[in-house]
Amino acid sequence: MKARLSGHLDLTPLLNSASSSELLRSIALHGAQVARDDRAICAVIGRPRYGASLNRDIDLTPPAGLADSMLAGWHEHGVDLSAHLSGSYALVIVDTVRRSAFLAVDRFAIETLCYFSDGKTLAFADRADCVPAHDRQLDPQAIFDYLYFHMIPAPRTIFRQVRRLPAAHALLVDRQGVREFRHWPLRFDEQRRPSFDAARDSFRSLIRESVAEQLAGEHRVGAFLSGGTDSSTVAGMLCQITGKAVPVYSIGFDAEGYDEMEYARIAARHFGCEHHEYYVTPSDLLASIPAVAQHHDQPFGNSSALPAYYCAQLAKADGCSMMLAGDGGDELFGGNSRYAMQRLFQFYHSVPQAIRQAIEPMCADGSPLRRVPGLKQATGYVRHSRVALPARLQSFNLLMQLDPALVLSADFVSGIDLHEPARHMQATWDECRARSLINRMLAYDWRYTLADSDLPKVRGAVQMAGIAVAYPLLSDRLTDFSMTLPPDWKLRRFKLRWFFKEALRNFLPDEIIRKKKKGFGLPFGVWATRNPALLELARDSLDTLATRGIVRRDFVDRLLASYLPQHPGYYGEMVWILTMLEQWLRRHAQR
Repeated sequence: MKARLSGHLDLTPLLNSASSSELLRSIALHGAQVARDDRAICAVIGRPRYGASLNRDIDLTPPAGLADSMLAGWHEHGVDLSAHLSGSYALVIVDTVRRSAFLAVDRFAIETLCYFSDGKTLAFADRADCVPAHDRQLDPQAIFDYLYFHMIPAPRTIFRQVRRLPAAHALLVDRQGVREFRHWPLRFDEQRRPSFDAARDSFRSLIRESVAEQLAGEHRVGAFLSGGTDSSTVAGMLCQITGKAVPVYSIGFDAEGYDEMEYARIAARHFGCEHHEYYVTPSDLLASIPAVAQHHDQPFGNSSALPAYYCAQLAKADGCSMMLAGDGGDELFGGNSRYAMQRLFQFYHSVPQAIRQAIEPMCADGSPLRRVPGLKQATGYVRHSRVALPARLQSFNLLMQLDPALVLSADFVSGIDLHEPARHMQATWDECRARSLINRMLAYDWRYTLADSDLPKVRGAVQMAGIAVAYPLLSDRLTDFSMTLPPDWKLRRFKLRWFFKEALRNFLPDEIIRKKKKGFGLPFGVWATRNPALLELARDSLDTLATRGIVRRDFVDRLLASYLPQHPGYYGEMVWILTMLEQWLRRHAQR
């Protein structure tokens, strides 16, 4: 079962002169591992390593003494402790000598921490809905953020008074107040030009080490296998290390354009895996949508959550105690198609400003050029390219394309800030000072794609199934290695993840290297138009949501009666996120 971490602390005696022994006895902490001495107490969950950044060949953390090691590290390094940690962790330390409380999460928030503080108390938990001693009033701005991003980016949570620590951040509470700070700086070395052969050998060795580290103490370890380069690499390395046919699990869909099971089969045959397949059906969605939506600690709209759950459930039934996931390869080594697309748009900014100023008026909404075949696409390129990053990444945002005023009730819109997501994106973009476009986009995706979307998806899936998960491609060593690669090794002209594919040539099947990425996309919209029961589940959810004063009744009617039948693949995503929101709200009301 997943280790839990929660606690509640009275700050008044901590920040003043209370007896250390009395204070430490009064702290409520419930975690996987807890250690204490005469001055401090530490609770930690996850799989951290202490000292690994100092000597990569030695793991200084005894498995049975994890919290004790963290506490010793705190006494030596104080708030700089995170610089000496690697791996996944959520950490809480209360120190009566320093008169402080310290909370921290790992680089990608593989483990999470949420907290509430009013200056008198500090409450925390690994889930937003488990933070004790706060008013569970919902935050309308968080609901809008969810509809915009299909998840709620940290530090906001669905609850007004609860914050989530962003990835690679820590919280310090002392006599100077309550403050968050980034403990791992985003520093890319863009000047290094290593030899390809040396980099390839190091890369393969690091992947092997990262996979091997996850096997210790596990009875049966399996892997997700989508048929993409990342999951295939992890599955293949797992077979190579163990020397046997390891179990791998794949999800398919009986819907044109959504199924990529054949690539998973190619990878499984190539590496000699023990391949398990499951085809998700509309009936599976009917049975599991409420459970998946209500499992998460706040509304969560990543539509791959449900197929990931069925994959994990299959592995659990097969006796696996641990699943390895391939998340991270795209975001570390440049594998998402939008990276090439944004490079194309960025070329526009190299056009002399005088020329841009002359042609941009001809591309406006009323321009006759937009009615001429061929020129319409050219004017569209100009209109899209002129938007600065990172705002350009959301140029086709579904909610904004539909117009929030036509989707959301007037009362709801009056209580939120429509520009808050843009400010959040800009602040995230500005955190990375890399000169290259690709590295800035990667760092941006470490926050939005990994920490706030893909990792919660997998984490929720395996927790529901009752097994553990690890992400070998997100090891600190591989991350550090990726940050030293030349930018054009990640995106070479318009070729995605050039180095990753070339370094694994003759390891991965050629068909996998050449394939285009799909992932576990869910054909929800297509199925909803063909399956009356699934459509009724969506209709019931959206009808109830319309009574809550969030979405407009007339929009719900248009969405289901007109938009969805005309373009099920496109508008099905809006039906999905609204359905998942309502299903989560029902569970919240029950609680």
